Amino acid sequence: MPDAGPCREAPPEELHQAIEEFNLREWFACHETLEELWVGAQGELRDFYQGVLQVAVALYHWRNGNFKGAEGLLQRGPDLLRRVPDTCLGVDVARLVAEAGGLREALLSLGEERMADVDQALIPKLHRLQP
Repeated sequence: MPDAGPCREAPPEELHQAIEEFNLREWFACHETLEELWVGAQGELRDFYQGVLQVAVALYHWRNGNFKGAEGLLQRGPDLLRRVPDTCLGVDVARLVAEAGGLREALLSLGEERMADVDQALIPKLHRLQP
């Protein structure tokens, strides 16, 4: 993984908003905020924004009872995030990948019928790291 580059830049204000929305479980709003950033991004920043966006949409699907949508995006989002450094724009990407993977495993273990029974402590959050 590169240790310099776009991920080392100062995060845009919209990312701060998206992090707040994500952590308040306003996942659809987070998706909308990140989509604007993702559309204009390239390279690792595009993968970063799309990966976080997909985890947010996965959580939105989980809350709405869409097992297949949640499970699939909990795999695809982290797959994109594995392409970027462990920290990108001040976000702890490695932790998000781990937390999303833990939630996916829990959902697969519970199955579609019991997906609402997932331990709330397993719901990922976005964590900022100090530079």
